[in-house]
Formats: sequence, C-alpha cells, structure tokens
Amino acid sequence: MKGQSFLTLSDKVRMPQLGLGVYGAKDGEETERAVLWALEAGYRQLDTAAVYGNEQSVGSAIRKSGLPRGDVFITGKIWNSHIRAGQTLPAFYRTLENLGTDYLDLCLLHWPVEGKEAAWETLAQLYEQGLVRAIGVSNFHVGHLNELIRATGVKPMLDQVESHPLMNNQELIDACRRAGIAVGVWSPLGGPRVPLLEHPALRAMAGEYGRTPAQIVLRWDIQRGVAVIPKSVHRERIVSNAQIFDFALTEEDMARIQALDMDMRVGPDPDNFDF
Repeated sequence: MKGQSFLTLSDKVRMPQLGLGVYGAKDGEETERAVLWALEAGYRQLDTAAVYGNEQSVGSAIRKSGLPRGDVFITGKIWNSHIRAGQTLPAFYRTLENLGTDYLDLCLLHWPVEGKEAAWETLAQLYEQGLVRAIGVSNFHVGHLNELIRATGVKPMLDQVESHPLMNNQELIDACRRAGIAVGVWSPLGGPRVPLLEHPALRAMAGEYGRTPAQIVLRWDIQRGVAVIPKSVHRERIVSNAQIFDFALTEEDMARIQALDMDMRVGPDPDNFDF
C-alpha cells in the first residue's frame, strides 16, 4: 500500500488514517485471516471492540504477522453494559488480555450511556498511567461531548461516528474539528439497508477514475481528513480498499459526493437507542 496517511491527535499521537474494522467478523479463522490479509496489504490500524467478540483473534493475527507491536495501531472500546455497571477498569484489562498486549493505542467509550462520566474519568486515569496512548468516544453527538467535558474537564481526542456519502454527518465532524477533536468514521461504505456502492453517481465517478465505488468513497474520506475503517473479510476487497493513496479526487468531485447526503443512517441514532 503506497502512501498511508496519518491523523495527528491532540496529544501528538499519530493515527493511521485507514484501518480495518472487524465488526461482524466471526471469531477464529475468519477474523484472523482478515487481519493478516490487511496487515500484509499495508494496513496499520485495527479497530475492534469487546462486544464484537473477536479480540482474541485480532491479537492472535497480530502475533502471527510478525510485525512489532509498535507498528500496529489498535483501537478498542468499552461496551455499554460495562460503562453502566461501573466496570470500565476490569473491561479494559480484559481487552488487553484478549488482545495479548500491555497497552492500547486508542480506547473509546462505545456509546453515550448512563455512567459515561465515571467511565471517562477511568479512561483518563489509564491514559495518565500510560496504559493507553489516546482516549476518545464513539457515537457522541455535540451535546454528549459537551456533557462529558463539563463533567470531567477532559476533552476526547477522537470521536468515532457513522458517516458515509448518504449520511455524511458533516455538521458533527465540523463541530469536532472546531473543538480540536479528531474524527473517525464507521460504516463508510454503507450497509445492508443503505446500498451505497450501487449509487449511480458513485458508479459513474468510479468509471471516470478507473476505480471501484468503494475506492472513490474511501478516498473522499481520506481527503476530508477523517480516519476510516472499512470492514471486510474478503481478501480481494481488503486489498482493493487499501489502494486509495495513488490518486486524488478533484474539489468538484469531493463536492459532488458531499451533495449526495440524505441523512440515511445505517445504524442507530445516538440520541435514540435501547442497548
């Protein structure tokens, strides 16, 4: 993979802009193979979570890859039930054990649930102890961010949110930027209810550039300065999704993609969920 790019978080930690998401990948061989293929293709960020149930397989693949631990940026997440129950600390240590590592590069609170302030203070303590290099949140709207910062005085270094051309979430992304909070995006290629990659405008643009619709969308994300974690368990797609650093979209085409927004969510609204 040519030219991997990086985001610099507020504490100067450099985060690879392209990563592999493993949500929905089956524990065991499926996850291991996907991670190994991604690392072979040049990915250096892996995004997992306790609730995905595949942390051990991610850790096993990293060890099998032979890459030094310091070459792989691992993002983990604290699940809602652990946040609510005040179990952030044991959940964090369980994640370290599952992954077979003694630190995380980035740890996120997965959703803005009750107990988030106490959980955030725990993550801040783990950060001060050097057990995690950066801390952030996932699925937090501006109101959630403001509540957290007011209560704790500690600003997240990254907010990971749903974003794709049919729901670009640009207002939230811009608000984070103004506050000095980096942004990562999940479900960048849509999902079963949002068949993004069949969109005629994206297919036409892919033809113009000699690329796949997925490569066009991921390049759009790279150029708008967010970290992006496409998920796949298919080798060909994993490799193809990484081939986005040897071309650039014009400003006009960036704007054309931006204009596709229909506020069409793949996942739950962070202001209205029940898990």
